[in-house]
Amino acid sequence: MRAKGVEGPVESHNGKGRPVGPALAAVLVAAAALAGCAGLGSPRIDQRNDDAPAARSRSNLSSLSEVIEKHPDDAQAYNMRGSAYGEAGMNEQALADFNKAISLDPNYAQAYTNRGLVYRRANRLDLALADFGRTLSIDPSYAPAYLGRGVVYSLQGQAMQALSDFNKAIALRPDNPDAYYSRGLLYQGQQQQTIAIADFTAAIGLAPQRGQLYVARALSDLAIGDARAAAGDLDHAVSLDPGDPKAWASRGLAYERLGQKDKAAGSYARALGIDAKYAPAVAGFARVGGRTGQTYQTF
Repeated sequence: MRAKGVEGPVESHNGKGRPVGPALAAVLVAAAALAGCAGLGSPRIDQRNDDAPAARSRSNLSSLSEVIEKHPDDAQAYNMRGSAYGEAGMNEQALADFNKAISLDPNYAQAYTNRGLVYRRANRLDLALADFGRTLSIDPSYAPAYLGRGVVYSLQGQAMQALSDFNKAIALRPDNPDAYYSRGLLYQGQQQQTIAIADFTAAIGLAPQRGQLYVARALSDLAIGDARAAAGDLDHAVSLDPGDPKAWASRGLAYERLGQKDKAAGSYARALGIDAKYAPAVAGFARVGGRTGQTYQTF
């Protein structure tokens, strides 16, 4: 059964007193790496309030450029186009636009946070921290800045500072699944799996179509020895995101733990079909006696 609330910390053993094995440890390492990637656990370029969501699309870049040509002193327009560049992975262009927005309006809190997110994705962590701090000096209630700074603290191994920022982000915006997910990853990395599961469950309640959330919760389920719950989550994860090798490899591990080696081999094979070098899938497929070219049951 799912945890109904937050419980106390658990040790780095599963619920039956067995140490976490090397197979799960490898998958948990991959999970922790998510915190350093764009997407969940890594706050998105923020476009709430005055910045329209339409800025997310690469196709809007030309129209946003036209707006800037007509209004070259509009800080919001640069922030919007910078957001579009950021969502498209065009970091240098995004930084140029955020720099321009800030030069036009030095108190533009959202632009500092958006620039900080680009710096974080580029692993320029000191610059990211400075921008999140600048945002919060302008607007101490700006939740995305706490979330962004918390992710940076987490990457730097400053767990207490990260937890404080995630707690603040959740208090200010309890409807943001990314904040619960980020805090859950932090707890997961500390082997506080029951608390992590509660946070992942909260995130899933807010964003039930995000496959990564189910993968994260399943990894914590595996860490406490609940392979059946993990398998259920991973069945759902691969249906939501069938192109995610991590979801398939994690599912393989869950079914391997349940003794269903054919289904485990099928899941590992699906992961390898997406990424032939994905280490947890390579190891898992060999562990269950998988053979290349053989057909396996997946469901």
